[in-house]
Amino acid sequence: MTQMKTGGQILVDTLLHLGARQGFGVPGESYLAVLDAFHDHANEFTFTLTRQEGGAAYMAEAWAKLTGQVGLCFVTRGPGATNAAIGVHTAMQASTPMILFVGQVGTDHQGREAFQELDYRQVFGPMVKWATEITRADRVAEGVIHAWTKALSGRPGPVVVALPEDMLRDLAPEPVLRPFSPPVDPAPDPDAMDQLAARLSQAERPVMIVGGGGWSQKDRAALSDFAEHAACPVITVFRSHDLFDNTHPLYVGEAGVAMTPNTRSILQTADCVIGLNIRFGEMTTDTYTLYPDDRPNQWISHIHRSADEFGKVIRADQCVVSGPAACLLALRGRVSPPTHRADWVRDCRAGYESGQMVPAQPGPVDMAAVTAIVQSHLESDAVVTNGAGNFANWPNKFLRYGADMRLLAPQSGAMGYGVPAAVAAKIASPDRQVICFAGDGDFQMNCQELGTAMEAGTGPVILIVNNGTYGTIRMHQERAYPGRVSGTELRNPDFAQLAGAYGMYGQTVRATEDFEAAFLAALAHPAGAVLDLHVAKDAITPRQTIQQIRDQAT
Repeated sequence: MTQMKTGGQILVDTLLHLGARQGFGVPGESYLAVLDAFHDHANEFTFTLTRQEGGAAYMAEAWAKLTGQVGLCFVTRGPGATNAAIGVHTAMQASTPMILFVGQVGTDHQGREAFQELDYRQVFGPMVKWATEITRADRVAEGVIHAWTKALSGRPGPVVVALPEDMLRDLAPEPVLRPFSPPVDPAPDPDAMDQLAARLSQAERPVMIVGGGGWSQKDRAALSDFAEHAACPVITVFRSHDLFDNTHPLYVGEAGVAMTPNTRSILQTADCVIGLNIRFGEMTTDTYTLYPDDRPNQWISHIHRSADEFGKVIRADQCVVSGPAACLLALRGRVSPPTHRADWVRDCRAGYESGQMVPAQPGPVDMAAVTAIVQSHLESDAVVTNGAGNFANWPNKFLRYGADMRLLAPQSGAMGYGVPAAVAAKIASPDRQVICFAGDGDFQMNCQELGTAMEAGTGPVILIVNNGTYGTIRMHQERAYPGRVSGTELRNPDFAQLAGAYGMYGQTVRATEDFEAAFLAALAHPAGAVLDLHVAKDAITPRQTIQQIRDQAT
C-alpha cells in the first residue's frame, strides 16, 4: 500500500534525496508543515534559526559559495520574503546556486489581497533564474527537483519556490525518487579549442580574466595547472580573488571597483584576452570603457557555461559554451609551453606588486598595519568575509589569498553581508579560521546574527573599521557637496560590550600598537570575537575623518 505524506514531508524527503543537509531561515506560520517535517529528520538536516530573513538569505548564499552546494533559505510570506530579497539579488549577481522557499497564502485565499499575500513570480521574476509556485502536494518532488537543477545548471543562480500553506498540509502518495545526477558541464567544441590554442600560442601578451559562480575544486586545480603550463597571467574579477593563488607569480590583479592602472593597462594592451566563466559587466570592463568593437590588435575569447552570457556587453571574437575545467583540460593538450613571455609575465606581476605597497594611514589605528598583521596570522585555509563600504578595500585590495583560502564577499555591493557570511562559514567549517571585515554602519545592518552564532556554539572574529560614518557615501558627498554633511554621520554603541552580551570576546582598539595582542586574544576565544577599531580620533564624531575622506577621493 502506498504511504501518504504531507506536501511538507515530501519536500523535506526530496531535499534529503538531493543531498541537502543544511538550511537557514526564520520560522513562519505559513510553512509550519515543513518545520514539522524537519523535526522528523533532525539528525539528517540542520535548520539554522537566524534572527532576520536578510541574514538567513546571506547565510544561504555564503554557504553555497563556500561549499559548492545549493544554498537553502526558508522564510514566511510577505515581509519574510521581501526581507530575504537582498540575499537573492546577491546570489544572482554572484551566480550562486540557491533556493528560497517561501510559505505562501493558502490557495483558497489567493487573489483577494489576503494577509501578507504577494505574487512571488512578479516580485522575484526579474532577479532570479526562475520563480514558481507549487500548488499540488503530488507535484512537490517534481517542482523541487526542477528548482534544484535550475539553480545548478548553466550559469548558477537563485530560484524562488512559493509553497501555499494548505498545499503543504495536503496528503499525497509518497513519490518514487530516482537517483539524481547533477548537471554536467558541457565539453567545448574541438574546433574552437584548436582556434583558441593557435591564438594563444602566437600571443605575446595574453591574459585570463576569471570569475563567476559554480567553481569546483577541479576547476580551480585546472586553472592553476593551465596558467603555469601556458605562462598566462591571471586576473580575477571583483571579489573573486580566491580563485587563483595571489602569491603565485602569474597572479597580476583584480578587475573590480577602482581598477588599478596596472590592471587596466594589462587588459588594454593584451593581444589575447580569455574571459573564463565571467560576465563582461561594469566591473570587468572598467565601467564599459574597455574592449571597443574597433580593437585590431586584440582578440577575445569568452568561455562560459551559459550561452545567454554572450554578446551582452562586448562582441567577443570567439564564444565557447563550456565549464572552466572542461575547457582548460581540452586546451592544455593543444598548447605547448611558451618561451617568449617572460618579460610580459614579469612586468605584469611587478605592476601588481607595486600596487600592494601601502603607506602608513592617518589616524590612531593604521589599517595598513592592521591588514599586514592579519595577513601574518592567517592560516593557509582561512576564510575572509566582508560587506560593502570603503573599509572593504583592506581585505579586497591588500590581503593576499593563498590557494586554499576563501573570500566570501558580495559582488552586488550589498552592505551587511560580512557578518552573516562569516557565521555561515563558521557553521560550515567550525575548525577553520574565519575573519570578517565590517564597517561600523555595515556591521549594524546584521549584527543581530551574532545571536545565530551564539546559538550554533561557534563564532568568527569580526573587525569593525569604525570611523563613525557611512564612509563611502560621505566620500562622495564631500566630493560633490563639500562641507554640506547630511545623513551620513553615525553615533554608535559600545561594540565591545555588545560582543560580550553575545558571549563573544570584545575589545575596543584605539591605537595601532594595541591591535596585535587584541587580535591574538580574539583568535583564541572559542566563541569568536568583535574588535572595534577606532580608525578616527573620535569615531563618534566623523568630522575628524573629513580630511581622510577627501584624501581618499583624490
